Amino acid sequence: MAENSRTATETRAARREALRDLLRRSGLDALLVTDLLNIRYLTGFTGSNAALLVHAGGDDRTLFCTDGRYTTQAAAEVPDLERVLGRASAATLLAQAAAKADDYARTGFESQYVSVEQHAALAEAADEVELHRAPGLVERLRVVKDETEVEALRRACAAADRALAELIEHGGLRPGRTEREVARDLENRMLDHGSEGPSFTSIVAAGANSAIPHHRPSDAVLAAGDFVKLDFGATVDGYHSDMTRTVVLGTAADWQRELYELVLHAQAAGRAAVVPGAEVAAVDGAARDVIAAAGRGEEFSHGLGHGVGLQIHEAPSLAATGAGTLSAGMAVTVEPGVYLAGRGGVRIEDTLVVREGTPELLTLTSKELAVV
Repeated sequence: MAENSRTATETRAARREALRDLLRRSGLDALLVTDLLNIRYLTGFTGSNAALLVHAGGDDRTLFCTDGRYTTQAAAEVPDLERVLGRASAATLLAQAAAKADDYARTGFESQYVSVEQHAALAEAADEVELHRAPGLVERLRVVKDETEVEALRRACAAADRALAELIEHGGLRPGRTEREVARDLENRMLDHGSEGPSFTSIVAAGANSAIPHHRPSDAVLAAGDFVKLDFGATVDGYHSDMTRTVVLGTAADWQRELYELVLHAQAAGRAAVVPGAEVAAVDGAARDVIAAAGRGEEFSHGLGHGVGLQIHEAPSLAATGAGTLSAGMAVTVEPGVYLAGRGGVRIEDTLVVREGTPELLTLTSKELAVV
């Protein structure tokens, strides 16, 4: 159930309070937020031009700026903040900060999103305000989801689950269709079940193409005996789901069943390792070791998974080279795969939320081998 506007407003205010606390601990007086996803996270605004100036003080003195196209939208989506208008939103806010330079003496900015030219314009507007690189502060908050976010992820995963079930039930996976036709059919069905749009360009990979981890749908025709790998997701309230299932058309050969069972066991091992406090590299290793023990380690060519949320790929990275540990509330994917060039490949992927004890599984489609 969607939260009412009062609860949503309170949730975003709490996020800004957490950011202000982080700013104080970082020795900053304020943060200029220019990434639109971070602005959406902190305010609920969904337009294409905005900036936010979050002051570190105890009271919420956050300033929001957008341009005249979004006056009505901003009033509805950001009712609790002071709103100003300016086409160059970030520079407009810095000019206001410059007028109170003592209050904004050390202002951070999201340096990972700012070009050299943009920085020059910001520095000019800031005047005597010192600009300091402050990458990743909002993202540090976003990595652990609150229950509002988890509910959006549940709904996005449910839309994907229902779309795949319908696709199979209505014969959408059959010899003679092209990969591109199947992808379009799947995405349309997700729209029918409440998706705002696909999380990413859906992957439909048939036959030998299923051995290409990120194959793009083509005019290749599905044939009896093919592996068909489907990697897709829905978006609800800006939050992304991510799921992969691999099926066989017609009759599954022994080698296909053996390969599928290997990946299924690896995926189960990876999911079981998703617990608070687990090192992300160890989670990757739990699945990777199963595949390596079967002599297929070289054919698992990517990390085990990644965070999901307002972006389809965000922290944490579940990979052998990843750093850090899992915390309760993180939303991640677990997606091992084995790819045999020229023959076919299998990937099985779920979206999960890290919980105390066992993770909460959000993608509920069966992982038993489907032969359709």
